[in-house]
Amino acid sequence: MRNTGAHGFKGWASVISGVICALLVSAMAAATARAALPAENSEAWNLRNETGDIRIYTMDHNDSSFQAFKAEALLDAPIEAIMAVMVDPTSCVEWVLNCTESYGVGKGSFHDRYAYSVNDMPWPVTDRDYVLHIRTRGNETSGEIIMEMNATPGKRAENGNRVRIDRSETLYRFIPEGGQTRMIWLQHADPNGALPGWLVNTLLVDMPVSSMEKLERVAGLERYQGFSLVYDEDGRLIDVRKPTGH
Repeated sequence: MRNTGAHGFKGWASVISGVICALLVSAMAAATARAALPAENSEAWNLRNETGDIRIYTMDHNDSSFQAFKAEALLDAPIEAIMAVMVDPTSCVEWVLNCTESYGVGKGSFHDRYAYSVNDMPWPVTDRDYVLHIRTRGNETSGEIIMEMNATPGKRAENGNRVRIDRSETLYRFIPEGGQTRMIWLQHADPNGALPGWLVNTLLVDMPVSSMEKLERVAGLERYQGFSLVYDEDGRLIDVRKPTGH
């Protein structure tokens, strides 16, 4: 067997890290087939990384060799700007690590819609793609907004040059704190392919740290300013509205 040495190992670690970035941003297939995400306040979470205002926790998952993660951050951006980014189906390429293509699928609605995304993988790993079912809800009294994303692999025909992601589950929780936004991100993915769980788990913190840092910067761009949150008479979030004249 050829000895690749330290540089070879680092190269493969980079490849595997890229794969993880693709797999972690997708969501589980059918509701009947997915396991629930761990509770946000569970004592089983283990702190793995602390970078500035971002904290990353991981936890073993009952039916998988791949761990779940929880990421928490206080983003220096108002919740209106954060949500302006989140409801734009093309914004994935701006803030999610390695996302190279993203757009809406079908008509959908603010509360229930679909989006298609592609993640670029370093050679020799095949690019990953996925169709996300995105559900959004918010409460005017608390100001909290929750987004749940689950993959729906049968929603769109597969591309023979890409691997369709079909097992993962994601939840975003956004809480306004003055002119800032607290983001809590829960996710578990069971990657396709022969990737060892121990190696994936060692690289689990990189993607959410990079992505949350970029989300904060992107939310500060001019095109995401001036948006407002719209609620119905019962205090339920029904839209994220562009400023007048846009």
